[in-house]
Amino acid sequence: MEKHILILATTHDFLWKFEREDVKRLQRMGYIVHYATNTLEPHYVSYQKEIQKMGVFLHHIDIARSPFVWQDNQRALHQLLQLIHRYSIQAIHCHTPVGGLLGRLAGKLCRDRDLIVIYTAHGFHFYKGAPLFNRSVYYQVEKILARYTDILIVINQEDYQAAQTFRLKPNGLLYHIPGIGLDLDTFQPFSEQQRESLREKQGIGKDDFFLVSIGELNENKNQKIVLEALAEMKRRQKHLKHLRYGVCGDGFLRERMAGWIGEMGLTENVALYGYCTDIPKILGCADASILPSKREGLGMAGLESLAMGVPVIAADNRGTREYMKHGQNGFVCRHNTAEEFREGIETIRKLDGPKKENMKALCRESAKPFAKSHTNALMQEIYSEVSKRIERSVYEKQYKNQRHHGGI
Repeated sequence: MEKHILILATTHDFLWKFEREDVKRLQRMGYIVHYATNTLEPHYVSYQKEIQKMGVFLHHIDIARSPFVWQDNQRALHQLLQLIHRYSIQAIHCHTPVGGLLGRLAGKLCRDRDLIVIYTAHGFHFYKGAPLFNRSVYYQVEKILARYTDILIVINQEDYQAAQTFRLKPNGLLYHIPGIGLDLDTFQPFSEQQRESLREKQGIGKDDFFLVSIGELNENKNQKIVLEALAEMKRRQKHLKHLRYGVCGDGFLRERMAGWIGEMGLTENVALYGYCTDIPKILGCADASILPSKREGLGMAGLESLAMGVPVIAADNRGTREYMKHGQNGFVCRHNTAEEFREGIETIRKLDGPKKENMKALCRESAKPFAKSHTNALMQEIYSEVSKRIERSVYEKQYKNQRHHGGI
């Protein structure tokens, strides 16, 4: 019996960034994997060829990032239903907020097919401290959609507590996993020789204090607050000699970021690296990384930094609370307070040798609970449960058909 599963997300790069391990696992389990997404998003990078080389059937649907783009999302729902029927999809694993919305609506509309619906919430939009609209409207939407969800997966403790108040489908299951899993073999500290060699290739001097941010350039990732902190440092010190800040990522705020850098007089200190594919080599050169996001479901960039022994200056949110220990593996700041980011940068910059080594060890230790071995074990358990449910559904249909035709 062929088993078809559909992965659904808003942007086509999502699978390549976060779902490759799951795709391999599903294929080993005998699944034919389909991926439905907007292949035009994001516009600055394409992984379509790589996804197809993995043996994944890639399908374009007109899904939009915002749930309020009604026309596109209505069309995407119709396209999704067509895919489910055309390929006899037995399970759908949806990601991203709009993917979760459309995937679960499709599950409701396909009751006759016994479609199993899995939703991974990479961060509910009604987190503590969110606007009132989020905490009221988005909470109610998720509560309703939970009724059409067979398996709900969350990646932080705050969301797990919230999800426990939902009523899933009959026999529905709730899981808390440590994100997509951290590859501790790829993200590990460099030797001093490796580090010096890579810094030299990137034009970073021996005396330079090198900061790195990794993330899409958008309002939520909040990189502007770091620029404001650096501008205040420059105002106090009259210059920022030997301080460098590299911003890895692209997005619709790129031009505005470039403008802010010029307006704040930081052109000699800040570089926009654009979309980067070799993150370990950049992180391994850093003296500290900055994760200033207003919200994170978990924040893999922070964990990757910690795994390499690089302290993190992070905004306080439900994601970073999973692993940040203020003053031990970095510093935690309010996301809208440039002064706290400035203090975090200055404190790490002034650490002496022994304190730096101690913090490096604490960074590495704090990342271990998020190793991909833990996530992989849980995802294997989840997909095995999906397989059991598919097999049970097929058996029940066959039994009913036999009874209907007098075979029993």
